[in-house]
Amino acid sequence: MLIAQLTLNAIALGAAYALVAIGFVLVLNATTAVNFAHGESVVAGGFAAVALSGVISNIWPGAVPGIVLLPGVLALTAILGLAIAALAYLPIRNRPPVTVFVTTIAFGIIVTNGLNAGFGAGPRTVPALLGTGTIELLGITASRQSLAIITTTTVLIGVLTFLLQRTQLGRQFRACAQDPEIARALGIRLTRITLLGFALGTAFAGAAGLLLTHQFFVTPSDGASLILKAYIAVVIGGWGSLRGAALGALLIAIFEVAVASVSSQPLAEGLLYIAVLAVLFIRPEGIFGEPQRLRA
Repeated sequence: MLIAQLTLNAIALGAAYALVAIGFVLVLNATTAVNFAHGESVVAGGFAAVALSGVISNIWPGAVPGIVLLPGVLALTAILGLAIAALAYLPIRNRPPVTVFVTTIAFGIIVTNGLNAGFGAGPRTVPALLGTGTIELLGITASRQSLAIITTTTVLIGVLTFLLQRTQLGRQFRACAQDPEIARALGIRLTRITLLGFALGTAFAGAAGLLLTHQFFVTPSDGASLILKAYIAVVIGGWGSLRGAALGALLIAIFEVAVASVSSQPLAEGLLYIAVLAVLFIRPEGIFGEPQRLRA
């Protein structure tokens, strides 16, 4: 029974991490550059939910389910993604990669300081997605929030899969991810694909911020640890693979929950980095490594 409950908790945590990692890979595939402001985008999603919750509560008194905040969080963080693309990537995209690293890091610092000035440094929380409490499911006492996180993540990933696999824009995105030069030669506008990658990737990060903030709270300085989790998930899953990123995120969550259940969260995070080093030593391309240039 305890193992089943821990497994459910790990899957819920892994689902939220998967959104962070998938968002990271969406930007990576659209630009071949790493967005180091991605962790701050997760934090921004959490604080967007905090702000929207306050606004809606003033208009409509009473508890506001977190799921009501999701469309607003997705929209606000998509706009943030467009801002990152317009200010920190597009103007310098033809310069050495280290330039993009510096500009996105700088943008992330601006976001952190802006949130700190606007909300303060203390931890904040948001309402549960569909209420608190537990329900009995196949003999397992399941948290409503965990089930809601898993369901919400499944829906978002399903919508993304439909967009990438079944629409013309999605096909253009995959073509750019596989070979930008040929895509350009075919008339695909790379700038539009870049903006799409940043908007979708940051919106997914923002959704993860909403999902995580109820249980784990959020502070403006949490971005660094979140970008590391995304980076590790991508390294484990295979550089550029959306499926690999999601599976890598799930493995991270299972590892953290398993170790934390018998020890402590700090030890779980410390051992996580040791495990990543072992994976890279044994299989440098990642557990779910992909053929070269095959992405999305």
